[in-house]
Amino acid sequence: MGLGLSTVGEYAVISVTGEIDMYTAPQLREAVRQLSAEGRMRVAIDLTPTEFCDSTGLGVLIGARRRLSDAGGSLIVVCQNPRIRKLLDLTGLDKVLDVREAVPGE
Repeated sequence: MGLGLSTVGEYAVISVTGEIDMYTAPQLREAVRQLSAEGRMRVAIDLTPTEFCDSTGLGVLIGARRRLSDAGGSLIVVCQNPRIRKLLDLTGLDKVLDVREAVPGE
């Protein structure tokens, strides 16, 4: 898994390439924790380049949403990848997470 960090408007954007699984999910969790610790409370996780995501990865997305929301921030999940989008739809996370086609301000 690779993580890229950029800024779009008021959002810190984490682009995730490769696979999010039980071995790599802690890296994503730590990236969100670090942004939160720095006071960057509007975070977008871009799953468009992600090839695979297991239940551990989905748990990280839910945890990130909770962490940011509890601190007064927000999380959006950007996903144009049909396979990952289907996973979010099948699990019902498309109703829990703010899933969008692009980061606001792009």
